[in-house]
Amino acid sequence: MESIYLKTLLEVVKTGNLTKAADVLCVTQSAVSRRVKFMEDQYGYELIDRSGPLLRPTAAGELVLEKAQRILDIEQELLSGLGLLKGKKTLSFACTPTFGIIYLPEILREFMLSNSEAGDLKFIMEMPEKILKGMKEGLYEMAVVEHCECFDLTDFETISLTGDEMVFAASPGLGLGGTMVPLETLFKQTLFARNEGCCARTLLENNLRKLGLDSGKFSRTVVYDDLHIIVDALVRGEGIGFISNELIRSHVQEGRLQELRVAGFNHHRNRTFVHNGCFPDCNLSGPFVKAILNRFKHGLAE
Repeated sequence: MESIYLKTLLEVVKTGNLTKAADVLCVTQSAVSRRVKFMEDQYGYELIDRSGPLLRPTAAGELVLEKAQRILDIEQELLSGLGLLKGKKTLSFACTPTFGIIYLPEILREFMLSNSEAGDLKFIMEMPEKILKGMKEGLYEMAVVEHCECFDLTDFETISLTGDEMVFAASPGLGLGGTMVPLETLFKQTLFARNEGCCARTLLENNLRKLGLDSGKFSRTVVYDDLHIIVDALVRGEGIGFISNELIRSHVQEGRLQELRVAGFNHHRNRTFVHNGCFPDCNLSGPFVKAILNRFKHGLAE
């Protein structure tokens, strides 16, 4: 089976929406639908649960997704290896979605201005644990991760960057009060969150655990893998989220969202540049590192 079908299935599950997947893949929605249907006919199982507002994998879909990711990783390793044999410059970089949405476009623009003839570029947005697993397996040369203090980075070379502040975000229309709010007020709301393993989710759970509580205290929890979908739901006043204040800054400035904090909570998470300690001239690592550090040159952690 051509890898484009596997990539399409992965994107559909990641976005939970045929239209969003089509936008990412630069094809029509009907093309995405046909590819998924082709795979279902090929394997003889329904791979996508279409019953809810978000498209989710079925049990068979989960199995196919797991194998699909392995196949695509192997394909990428093969292409990278062939590129090196040809002397082609390559770059593989991973980051968390927050960093990818806020900083990566600007960093990539600066990088491309001085490396317009760059070869194969690979940019992946993933959860911190999966990123570091990929680093250990040689899938990525470098990464930027946001993480809690307990995160173990001892196997890598690191550079500390300015951290990130996590806040509860909500529409002013919910009438939750001023900047500081009691947890009891927040617990009455629907919590929009990403999957377990996400740093924001981990930091929230750690804060609640110190108080002898857990996220089950919220009226309900809705899990989305796409940060854009979460922010859209918050702007519509459908609930609250524990999210990077950098990600919602424009919405706060324009009055669509407000930042809320809880007394006694740790609202800070670390941000670290992680690498393998080697940036040879035969690839594009060095210039890309420079572009990242230039973006944070006034905010490198002491």
